[in-house]
Amino acid sequence: MELRELKSFLKIMEVESFSWAAKELGYSQSALSVQIHSLETELGVRLFDRLGKQVALTPPGKELARRVLPILQEVEEVENVMHNRPPVEALRIGMIESLCKAHMPQVMDYVCRNLPDLHITITIDSPSVLLDALNHNKVDLVYVLDKPLYDVKWEKVFQKRENIVFVCSLDSPLARKKEVELEEVLRQPFFLTEKADNYRLSLDQHLAARQLALNPLLEVSDTGFILDMVQRNLGLSFLPQYVVENSPYRDRLQILRVKKFRMHMYRQLFYHKDKWQTQAMKVFLQLAVKENPPDPEEMDGEISRKRRKDSCMDPGSVI
Repeated sequence: MELRELKSFLKIMEVESFSWAAKELGYSQSALSVQIHSLETELGVRLFDRLGKQVALTPPGKELARRVLPILQEVEEVENVMHNRPPVEALRIGMIESLCKAHMPQVMDYVCRNLPDLHITITIDSPSVLLDALNHNKVDLVYVLDKPLYDVKWEKVFQKRENIVFVCSLDSPLARKKEVELEEVLRQPFFLTEKADNYRLSLDQHLAARQLALNPLLEVSDTGFILDMVQRNLGLSFLPQYVVENSPYRDRLQILRVKKFRMHMYRQLFYHKDKWQTQAMKVFLQLAVKENPPDPEEMDGEISRKRRKDSCMDPGSVI
């Protein structure tokens, strides 16, 4: 087996296309096909199923990928050391807007101080779009807020419960009450995120189950603008608690305690199990695990057992 054949094999696996892999590697498609045919002949197995223009790993192909990924990572590190050159540092993260605003400023503070050569690209979109991008190697990591999500193709680094709350201005009469009725809250003007946002959708479904509905004064994706309107006492909103706590208006806001109403979702970080982990990914994942030790009451089955042993790791991450 030649290294170039193995690298070509992994690139095809990543982009799921011979033609795209050839373009990225600088080969003709026929030359790339010859490499893979040579590798398959040597191993005596078929590595890919050709499905039109798309390709998929066969079971032997998946086994080969699992075994050669760590080997080629070590080879790359050796080459970098021997040539006395730093590895190319790039990281592509898919995030929802609220997590980006709440957590990436601290991340960038750490990066600027400790990893000045790291280049980060952030894609903002819905969880479903981001996870599809993860499956097609368009992002390296996905960081979302949603119900617990699972797929055999993904590795979940952590899962942390986050409260979704009603919030008002300190000047609102509701702010002075220890507890308020849901119906009283719904009578107020509301500034909400768009219906496609998962916590907004969950709220609408919860209210519909109780024969209730909420017609907001304004719908907008910018949570910063929403909280600006709320702190001016122009209405209420319904947002993740971390958004409120990280807002520059947090001293002007009050989280409401609503009778017989609790809602939460889970902050989750994923990478693809077949992804070649770069050093930048390893650093980000290590920081994430340190900041988010597992909570056995929140984690489910296998994830809880797998991560519980890491719960003694020291905190101090920026994520």
